[in-house]
Amino acid sequence: MTSADALMTWLTARTAEQLTELLEQRRLPWTGAAGLDDPARLAEHLLGNASVATALTGLNTAETQVLTAIAVLAERLHGPAPRAAGPAGLSGFAGTQAAYRQGFGGGTGADPAERAVPRSLLLETLGKRATVELEALAGRALLLPPHGDLLIVPALLHERVPELRGLGRPAGVLLTAAYRAGEIARIADGLGLPPSRNRDQAQSLVEQHLRDEGRLRATLAEAPPEAAALLAALAAGPPRVRAYCFVSDTGGYYGSGGKFLFRPDGSGDPGADWLADRGLLVPVGPDLAELPREAALALRDPDAPPPYDPLPPAVLGLVPLPAGWAGEAQATATATASRVELLLRSTAAQPLAVRKAGGVAVRDTRRLARASGSSEEQARLWLDLAANAGLVAPHRDAPPPTRGRRPAPPQPARVLPTARYDEWLVAPPAGRLVPLIATWAVTPEVFGHRPGAEETPVALVTPQDRYAVPLRHALLEALARLPDGYGLGPAAATGDQALGRLLATAAWYRPGLLDEADRPGAVPPAGGTNTGAMTGAAGGAAPPGADALGRAAATLREAELLGVVAHGALTPVGHAVLALLRAGADRWFPAVPGTGVRLTRHPALSAAVDGLRAALADLVPPPRTTARFQADLTAVVAGSAAPELTELLSSVADRESEGHAVVWRIGPASVRRALDAGSDATELAAGLAEVSEGGLPLPQALEYLLKDTARTHGRMRVVRSACCVRSDDEALVLELSKVRSLARIGLRRIAPTVLISTAPPEETLAALRTAGYAPVLEAETGTTVVERAAEERAENPMPSLAQAHRFLGRGPGTPAALAAAVLGLGAGAPAED
Repeated sequence: MTSADALMTWLTARTAEQLTELLEQRRLPWTGAAGLDDPARLAEHLLGNASVATALTGLNTAETQVLTAIAVLAERLHGPAPRAAGPAGLSGFAGTQAAYRQGFGGGTGADPAERAVPRSLLLETLGKRATVELEALAGRALLLPPHGDLLIVPALLHERVPELRGLGRPAGVLLTAAYRAGEIARIADGLGLPPSRNRDQAQSLVEQHLRDEGRLRATLAEAPPEAAALLAALAAGPPRVRAYCFVSDTGGYYGSGGKFLFRPDGSGDPGADWLADRGLLVPVGPDLAELPREAALALRDPDAPPPYDPLPPAVLGLVPLPAGWAGEAQATATATASRVELLLRSTAAQPLAVRKAGGVAVRDTRRLARASGSSEEQARLWLDLAANAGLVAPHRDAPPPTRGRRPAPPQPARVLPTARYDEWLVAPPAGRLVPLIATWAVTPEVFGHRPGAEETPVALVTPQDRYAVPLRHALLEALARLPDGYGLGPAAATGDQALGRLLATAAWYRPGLLDEADRPGAVPPAGGTNTGAMTGAAGGAAPPGADALGRAAATLREAELLGVVAHGALTPVGHAVLALLRAGADRWFPAVPGTGVRLTRHPALSAAVDGLRAALADLVPPPRTTARFQADLTAVVAGSAAPELTELLSSVADRESEGHAVVWRIGPASVRRALDAGSDATELAAGLAEVSEGGLPLPQALEYLLKDTARTHGRMRVVRSACCVRSDDEALVLELSKVRSLARIGLRRIAPTVLISTAPPEETLAALRTAGYAPVLEAETGTTVVERAAEERAENPMPSLAQAHRFLGRGPGTPAALAAAVLGLGAGAPAED
């Protein structure tokens, strides 16, 4: 039985839930082609190089090392596997021909079953602990059936054994691509080789020297200490490093066909320069060099067993958690819920303008920061999370009609709340945090990281950082392994050394974690297939650079603000977020589980969201429904106020301070605002008395304020014309005509009880209220107009899980639907979410 046939039989024996999980891991059907509902074609696709490379990105170091060991043992038993004739195809199969049979685009042409390795040999090499990884790899279809005494892995792994082992490309390939004749002659001279007549002869001598282990070892023995240390690190793998020994021969332009020159004044690193002069460090890109394969093999022990690290390294430098660390997480999460509410209320009251270049203007961000009591960085984070959670969205009004044929220009875009915001606003603080934290977990962006100091940060950026979620997930996994009672300390006080140790542990969970511009060796080898996840298999542990440290620090700061982390340790909310990521919530972005999308066909996701909701309910106390009214005309709520209490107090008072207790101040202007909105003084007094803490009566000063403000409210009226102010109080009308601060609206007395204004009604009302008066708006019929701001809402952009990714081919469009079709369950399968 061929590998494809065995895999097809295994696939059709899976349950619908197991097959759906496998398809989600391989991002199918979105990255596949039509016809995958045929089990045979699906098996062929899963064996293809592109699909296998996708699966490799989700493995931890131990799983990657077990696959590497199988491929290395297969090479020792069966010899090197032939390389594919071309780059890996996107579909993984062509017609009904298996990927490994294609030769071009899918594999080598040999059935992987022909390169099987005895299970006993692997367990003898790595130990019986490797059975844990073997079971996990079998479930991911990376260890191929029948899962008996012989271990079979896909063809891609056999083709990429050198990359899996952390080896670079052969010297001949590197030298030909990098240098012209002059540089080859310089390398030959550095190795002490005789002069040559032309470039080909010189390069041939260099290659022969590097392939001769005896001569190469003699050369390496002469290396200075700096070069020897760099050689040892690169020989262990990964083989690439940031080096500044070379410049482009085209004046800084790195294009196809360009070559490299040695930097005239050297790189400033004697070790790297010594290696470069002898062809042991060859440029492969801007400031990026690679160690030739021959040099690494000469330094390695050929009889050494493949590396196997079944457990991640421990995080060192921990500190004991203070006694009240859980309480700090509670206070931080409660304050975050309150500040996001204030920020979104401010956005609803005054929509934000969207810049032509994208994002929200800095002045609007500063206004939101002041309104919510947050820093500008925090205000940007809250706004970005709210946008990705579907609470706010850009909206553009329809252009006005025109008389001519030429259409009116488009209206400027504004950021408005969505209908989902109204539902969010009436939820308790714990319920408000659920969509925000779930969105933070799965959004592909580290919002607080700004690598360019000259770049002006703006809110509402487009999430496009493909490393952000893997980094976030790996950091939480590393923190979950900390012993009870210990943490890294507050995020603001965590230094680069502690962050580096945490990243080293996190990299065990995601071998291809760190950015290629930041970590030597994390760059995928050239050759078409992205094997970045493989390059960490050799166990090389290059230290992270400034960008990786900055991204990790920003991630921890964000986690601390949301109550996910406190003092460098996971809170119960943090463990719930980790469970959400383990359930695969990030696979569905821009749809975010936990923001109201339906999860009826995703029980694992539904359970993870319920766990997050329960953890937040335990962390954040229930909202208060009463306030303490004091003689100084303040109302104090000890904790977070319930939505109804917030609505009442915000209508009649101004929020004055935040913290463990929220303070509202009641004054004449705030009471007039409530009366302008249609409230009655008697109703206001009754409503406030109803929420008074302990049923205590309202302070006498507050009762007097309500009555006095109501008595003077409406003594003058603005008539909708062009525009008139009338009042039955002739003395008041005379006074208004002489007030200097009202001169700009041009008030003129035309009758003992009537003034006219040159300003429109809205501006006249605002000017009178600024001057300390309490007018009301009157309609042409003589009735008082209740002034309420129009509640504009944008459309919620959040898609359902079924709509999160588009499948343009024919056939099932989601993993669940594809699994049902493969298993023949199409007629009885439940409807998509």
